[in-house]
Amino acid sequence: MEVDLSPKSPQKLYGSDGGSYYIWSSTDLPMLSEGKLGAAKLVLEQGGLALPHYADSSKIGYVLQGCGTVGVLSPEGPKEKVVELKQGDVIALHLGAVSWWYNGGDSEFVVVFLGDTSKAHVPGVFTYFFLAGTNGIFTGFSPEFLTKAWDLDEEEVNKLVKSQSGQIIVKLKQELQLPKPCLADTEGLVFNLNNKPFDVDVKNGGRVVVITSKNFPLLQEIGFSANLVKLDPNATCSPGFSAESGIQLTYIVKGSGRVEIVGINGKRVFEGRVLAGSLFVVPRFFVVSKIADGEGMEWFSVNTHPQPIYSHMAGKTSLLKALSPQVAEAAFNVTQDLVKLVQTKNNKHTIFFPPPH
Repeated sequence: MEVDLSPKSPQKLYGSDGGSYYIWSSTDLPMLSEGKLGAAKLVLEQGGLALPHYADSSKIGYVLQGCGTVGVLSPEGPKEKVVELKQGDVIALHLGAVSWWYNGGDSEFVVVFLGDTSKAHVPGVFTYFFLAGTNGIFTGFSPEFLTKAWDLDEEEVNKLVKSQSGQIIVKLKQELQLPKPCLADTEGLVFNLNNKPFDVDVKNGGRVVVITSKNFPLLQEIGFSANLVKLDPNATCSPGFSAESGIQLTYIVKGSGRVEIVGINGKRVFEGRVLAGSLFVVPRFFVVSKIADGEGMEWFSVNTHPQPIYSHMAGKTSLLKALSPQVAEAAFNVTQDLVKLVQTKNNKHTIFFPPPH
């Protein structure tokens, strides 16, 4: 069965004066439900608050723009951690963790979420349960249950449950002050990609920072890894695949470029340009390659394995270079000289290749 792998932009699901929430639909991207993945984007305006909620999915949030405050309550212990997030930060949110998000800055606060929906009510979609607001979980309980649970009278219960007239995202009054972030709370919860050395850095080619369960242990529980790639103008990213059967979910942060994906029986299943703000999925073991346009291209990806292994088909770590010359000669039915040429070319770089002069 053929699956549409073309990149897609998100759809606006909700909006208010406090901000907006966008999703990538599994109708538009069938591989989301096929791979049990989810993707969404939160945009908070100045003073916007995403009301406290938990989700049926584990996910990774990557800050695309701005600065914001986030409160997180782990399912394992109801102690609130309050952290400041800025552009380049990655935060990992465990299944069932309660969080709230606030923009106290003077510009938009934008976060893209990529995660696992294998335990979700609807595969391919993050479902949220809000503690407050007109769609909050407590609005569904009768006053009798809540008066007994909270030891309050019915008037107090109604005031607590029904006073918030907004839902999902609200705009706070200026005089209301939220908790200040605590630097110690970021330990093990937040990982900044901008402050880490590159794992690969090729002049005029590209750079990558990789986060796995080795340098961000919480990802072991989430079951994901992630990377941020910056491909220079007109440079090429080697054809490669995830060797441990991970699915790759890629969001284009900046710039544009061309992508080709090859799957079963050597069939090219996608070829085309990708633009900033679009998302695409690379299925298990499919081979993908990218070439940046003249402005370069930057993307943030997650892999459905906490410690991924990537195999490449070009560069000095190419599988073709490791293959015995005699086997390559027989397999491709070519001359020994051509095999030698292939295996001695492009030995300078790994993964990223600068454009020809």
